Amino acid sequence: MIETSISTVIDKPKLVINLISFATFTDRILMGMIENFEKMLASGKDSPLLRFSLGNEYMKVDNAAAASEHLRAAVALDAGYSAAWKLLGKALAQLGDADGASDAYRQGIAAAEAKGDKQAAKEMTVFLKRLQGVPKI
Repeated sequence: MIETSISTVIDKPKLVINLISFATFTDRILMGMIENFEKMLASGKDSPLLRFSLGNEYMKVDNAAAASEHLRAAVALDAGYSAAWKLLGKALAQLGDADGASDAYRQGIAAAEAKGDKQAAKEMTVFLKRLQGVPKI
């Protein structure tokens, strides 16, 4: 019986380099998307969807501060945009603004319920309870 360990099959240094290269490639793609969205915004093409997209991309690169700025703009342009409220709540929670996150979730729940989006309302209700430390039943 031949025993082969995984370490002999996988070239670890090459694997680490490939993973780093992939992460760098992914970061470049995300930053490229952010750059493209920012150019669209600078050219005057402001919209709730563009602001949500910017917020979403900034969250992917762990920039909750920039994300929250764009998500606040998204909900200012369309107060019924429940997905933007949900992501704004997440961004504010990451920034340590529990009161702001709670408010965003509450407004998002109202927006989702007004549209009949029960799933989004349920998700934000769960996030709000977690934020408030309410135990799961």
